[in-house]
Amino acid sequence: MEALLLARWQFAITSVYHFLFVPLTLGLSVLVAIMETIYVRTGNDTYRQMTRFWGKLFLINFAMGVVTGIVQEFHFGMNWSEYARFVGDIFGAPLAVEALAAFFLESTFLGVWLFGWDKLPRALHAAAIWLVAFASNLSAFWILVANSFMQEPVGYVLRNGRAEMTDFAALLTNPHVLYQYPHTVLAGFTTAAFFVMGISAYHLLRKKHTDFFRRSFKLGMVTGVISILLVTTIGHFQGQHLVQSQPMKMAAAEALWESADPAPLSLVAVIDEQRQTNHWEISVPGLVSFLSYNTFSGEVKGIKDIQADYEHRYGPGNYIPPVTSVFWSFRLMVGVGLLMVLLVLCALYFWSRGRLEERPWLLKALLWSIPLPYIANTAGWYMAEVGRQPWIVYGLQRVEQAVSPVVSAGAVLTTMVVFTLVYGVLAVVDVYLLSRAVKQGPEDAAAAPSLEQAGEVSLWT
Repeated sequence: MEALLLARWQFAITSVYHFLFVPLTLGLSVLVAIMETIYVRTGNDTYRQMTRFWGKLFLINFAMGVVTGIVQEFHFGMNWSEYARFVGDIFGAPLAVEALAAFFLESTFLGVWLFGWDKLPRALHAAAIWLVAFASNLSAFWILVANSFMQEPVGYVLRNGRAEMTDFAALLTNPHVLYQYPHTVLAGFTTAAFFVMGISAYHLLRKKHTDFFRRSFKLGMVTGVISILLVTTIGHFQGQHLVQSQPMKMAAAEALWESADPAPLSLVAVIDEQRQTNHWEISVPGLVSFLSYNTFSGEVKGIKDIQADYEHRYGPGNYIPPVTSVFWSFRLMVGVGLLMVLLVLCALYFWSRGRLEERPWLLKALLWSIPLPYIANTAGWYMAEVGRQPWIVYGLQRVEQAVSPVVSAGAVLTTMVVFTLVYGVLAVVDVYLLSRAVKQGPEDAAAAPSLEQAGEVSLWT
């Protein structure tokens, strides 16, 4: 049990740290590609400077994402060897395709783009960064195909105590991935939008490189308005799907102990997991039913009834996830999302009236809002993974069945401490490189390391 707990902590730390870099890679790669495309079409050198400036930040972030992501692969074969044995035939296929068809494409054309400045025709050079952006988002698709099987298994058969693939197309069209993929990619675009707006706001406050950062801010703002509204819409439909496919997760997210028709939505609650009740709550009548079925009537199953149903289907056991943390992680994600909607709409309002730079409070708010999408992303993934407990593969394999029987708690603890310390050092390096590049700004590029030099540092890192 101690080894299991430590293995879960280690994978959680690795995953959360890795996913700090993934969303920005997904969104910023596309924004950089758009900047260079505008440069190619217009010949405006400002967009060339923008491509190189934001491209340098993209490279630093990309390198950190690669370094932290590789470590995750080792978890499956070591700490979680029973999971790998049980589902390796299925889980390994999308990961292999991701490495061969997405990551290699991404890294190859990133090298072409990085070292091809002033050596390739403009259009061909821009095509290289578009291929990087395409491959980055394709890579996310294959990873989410693998994760979606854990959330909603399809296209398999149980044979000799293992899950074996019977329908590869079913994996690709898994209903869960059809909601999860656009939600994740749009969250990446939102992350990139707030990253660009926040850094642009920093320079607009300093009144330096104003034309450069006005253009950058506008691109980030337009991207932010579109992506945050779409990610909210997709999230709503994803929640409706989860009510059917993972009812326990959604009941826990609402701390809904008893089935109800109509079901209220608790804004805040004092949850008692031992007694399986809420001592105090502020709720909106019928709102969970509306969110689930688009009507203010309709039964939503409660935790107690779902637990009884799962005991009948899967045998005796506790199938209730940590309700309090799932409840509040969901509200943290939604609350931060609504705050981002408010900020980006305020920015759009004042921008459209030409008064954005006259509102330093808003520019400061946008600068300090850079962490908001990271918080929302982490809270969302916490709910997705912890809300699935006790399953590692929903309905097929419990977490305690997936851990390696031979890896000791001491070995897990040692590697967890070492990895965490190394990640801490890398985090300091990452923040230093990003902050230095941001403060130098585009006009200091001659004194700063070139984009090619930054790429070399990133590759070594």
